[in-house]
Formats: sequence, structure tokens, C-alpha cells
Amino acid sequence: MRLKNKTLLIAGASGMAAATARLAVAEGAQVFAIDRNPDAIASLLQALPGQVHTYRADLEHEDSVERVFNECCKVYGGFDAVFHAVGLSGRRFGDGNLHECTLEGWNITLSSNATTSFLVSKHALRYFLSRERVTPSGLRGTILNMASVLAASPEREFFATHAYAASKGAVIAMTRAAAAYYAPFGININAIAPGLVITPMSERAQGNPGILDFMKHKQPLPAGLLDADEIARAAVFLLSDDARHITGQVMNVDGGWTVSS
Repeated sequence: MRLKNKTLLIAGASGMAAATARLAVAEGAQVFAIDRNPDAIASLLQALPGQVHTYRADLEHEDSVERVFNECCKVYGGFDAVFHAVGLSGRRFGDGNLHECTLEGWNITLSSNATTSFLVSKHALRYFLSRERVTPSGLRGTILNMASVLAASPEREFFATHAYAASKGAVIAMTRAAAAYYAPFGININAIAPGLVITPMSERAQGNPGILDFMKHKQPLPAGLLDADEIARAAVFLLSDDARHITGQVMNVDGGWTVSS
């Protein structure tokens, strides 16, 4: 089991985060999951009864993030890897084409996606720097962030949400810069850039016949939307010691999005 004897902190309890929690438990990990949505937490607890510890918190606030890490250390004595998978589409708040994007849509999207990633990474790094190199490979810890194909492979017809793309671009830039800085300390930091995945966040797309038809050739490997379990498989690999010498990378798990017109 790739995550045996590891404690994994997952920021998120639904969609791709939930899929990763399920697979991580199957791979031997202790999982501590955080979300601000009580329904997401309840659903995860129902799926993994007695197998995951959950905590409700809003990760846009630094004091909440500090409490999260303190609680995880209290419950499990520490943690080995962190997967930041919370975020949202700001479309309902006014995200869209740049000339029409509202300031509210911009601020909410950047805060939910980029600021939470910054705060979670910041406090994970503070903990990792305080510990000795603990794995056989010499790592102090691992961070995995959630990006998006839209950060580098935009799509103008159906996915013109420019604040969202900017937020994920910020996550990628932070991930790569931090990976370079913290590699000598024995900490590896990567990101996953999914294509369009079946999650609660993509409900609008799932109900749009035009998008579904478009996805048949935009994501030709699944000939449609990706299942969240596909992202979980990549996440578990990058969170495991199998990826101990991989850092500063953005893994596209996109069903062919970035190589298809």
C-alpha cells in the first residue's frame, strides 16, 4: 500500500478531494479532511465510517488554518503530506469574460482558490520545516496543490471564466516557486491540473448538452467528462514516496484536453 503509515491532510471533502480520501484510506493512509460545508463532511463520513477524521473550517482565514493544523497534530501527532483541493467556480458571483467580470467575482474566486492554497501551504511548510527528515527517502513532507487546465490551455466558447483561470495560474506559479525554494529542505511540492471532471462544481457543465458534445472531442480519452477517481489516482501517486524525487511539476490529468482542439 503506497500510503501505509502516512497521515494525509486533505483540504476538501467533496468531489476530487473525497475521491482521493477514499483511495488514500484504501492505500493505508490516515486521513484528516477539512471543509466548510457540513453536507460535504457528512457525506464523506458516511462513505468512510470510522476511517477518516473531519474538521469544519473556512480556509480563507488564517486563524482557521492554524486551528486545522493544530487539530490534525492533536489527533494524529502530525502529518506527512497535504493535498489542497478546495476551491470554487466564481461564475455565480460574476466571473466570466475579463471585460464583464465583476470585482466581487474576481475577489471571491481568487480568495477561494489561491488564498486558501497559499495559507494551507504556508502552515504545512512551517510544520515540515520543524521536523526531521522522516521517510526512508529523506523527505520532510509533501504538498500537492489543485490547479486546472484552464490556467495554461484556455477555452473561449464554454469556459471563459478569467478570474478562475487567473487563480489557478497563481497556484501553479506559487507551487513552482515554492518547489524550487524548499527542495533543499527535503520538501516536494507539485500540482495537478485536471480537465473537466464530474464533481459538484461542474454540475452546470454536466447539464449542458453543448458542453457534453464538445467534451467528446476536447477530452477524447474518456470521450466526455473525467471521473473524480482518475484524479485521485494521480494524487495518491504524487502524495506517495513513489514521487519522492518529483517536485515543481504540474501533472495534467485531462483526458487529452491540452492536446486537442
